Amino acid sequence: MDELAVVRRFNRTVTQRVGALNDAYLSRDRPLGQARVLWEIGPNGCDVRVLRERLDLDSGYLSRLLRALEHAGLVVVGPSDGDGRARTARLTRRGRAEREALDTRSDELAASILAPLSERQRTRLVDAMAEVERLLTASTVEVAAVDPGGPAAQKCLAAYFAEIGERFDDGFEHARSLTPDETVMAPPDGLFLVATLHGEPVGCGGFVVQDDGASAYLKRMWVSSAVRGLGLGRRLLAELERRAAAGGARRARLETNRALREAMGLYRAAGYEEVAPFNDEPYAHHWFEKELPG
Repeated sequence: MDELAVVRRFNRTVTQRVGALNDAYLSRDRPLGQARVLWEIGPNGCDVRVLRERLDLDSGYLSRLLRALEHAGLVVVGPSDGDGRARTARLTRRGRAEREALDTRSDELAASILAPLSERQRTRLVDAMAEVERLLTASTVEVAAVDPGGPAAQKCLAAYFAEIGERFDDGFEHARSLTPDETVMAPPDGLFLVATLHGEPVGCGGFVVQDDGASAYLKRMWVSSAVRGLGLGRRLLAELERRAAAGGARRARLETNRALREAMGLYRAAGYEEVAPFNDEPYAHHWFEKELPG
């Protein structure tokens, strides 16, 4: 199967079927780009920076879209309430009415897609659409090495500590762990990865090099509950292993708490084998190790 050809054919079919090729999307007076921005702003307004990241739009193009919506009297853009340096887009009264009309037309379009199909076909299509949405979301996630002391990493770590504090039998005290300072997971002695979706941190993981470079000690693996089921944990783990091996490590090591059953399932599925304790991490019940490719 020519995968690229299938993806391109799917894209052509979808853009035609949903009316994305028309200048007047959903029979309104504006193209799809303007309609989507109008819908995304929402009834409570939206920070322009968040809009740009959420829609993956170039700042210049988004500015042109917003100017067109302002000219049409549907949107006003002004200083944010909490930060005068930031800008927020808000719907006018006409903008709110237009958004409601877009919602109605969108429902009608969705119904027209489903109407010609049998009940079995509708079920198959809706299930397939949900799966495509999940996979497209997974392909949108970006993974990059960051400063473990930086804001993106710290946001992930704060969420991670809050979660394990609730899940561990006796809670969690950061200072008691073997890694009370995550800045050790910075080059040249380590690495810290953060996964982002539309600019928002949604996962992390890092390692510290040990045994004169022979071992990569993996720590702080976390994936937001909002994106679980997308394979992000496996992707982060594989990327940590790849980078550790590229740096000369021959094995990856980690430990985990018995409450984190999903994590243990991930490690075993990725080829990790349970071994005897190799440290005295007070929150660990299981220790794992995996040989890395040379």
